[in-house]
Amino acid sequence: MKTLISYCLITLLVFLLYSCGSSSKNKAVISEKTKSTAKTKTNGKPENRKIKSIINYAKSFNGTKYKYGGTTKKGMDCSGLVYTSFKKENVILPRTSRTMATQGKAISLKKVGVGDLLFFKTNKRKNVISHVGLVVETKGVIKFIHASTSRGVIISSLNEEYWNKAFASARRVL
Repeated sequence: MKTLISYCLITLLVFLLYSCGSSSKNKAVISEKTKSTAKTKTNGKPENRKIKSIINYAKSFNGTKYKYGGTTKKGMDCSGLVYTSFKKENVILPRTSRTMATQGKAISLKKVGVGDLLFFKTNKRKNVISHVGLVVETKGVIKFIHASTSRGVIISSLNEEYWNKAFASARRVL
């Protein structure tokens, strides 16, 4: 019984270390063209109302501390933030960032718009998706809300060196 408990704790610890963390060598390229052609307007379509609602709900967690596996105001992880925000609008996504990165349609940074998902490879030792953020703004720079292990739920810019280097891909779910 002790062996099983030890195995579970070690597995949990290993998963925690690889979920929302450090850095990679991929680099996002954000050109003036990318900035000016990114989707910024909503046309009143039901999808756009849904996206606004998802973003507003995600923003309600701003300042929430990071907690591995968290999905509440008591603590939130990166995929938990995206998962619960989409779930509020009855859009069910997988629970992990790595699996979320297989959903929807892959898009280029030129076409990234509000409500799209950005995926990052933040682990130096593994070349896998380990972090996700939700695009909240594309005017001038691409900004996304996410749960940072060090600062909790915050809005960051893809122009920040760390996130720019760790950027892996973007996907559109709605």
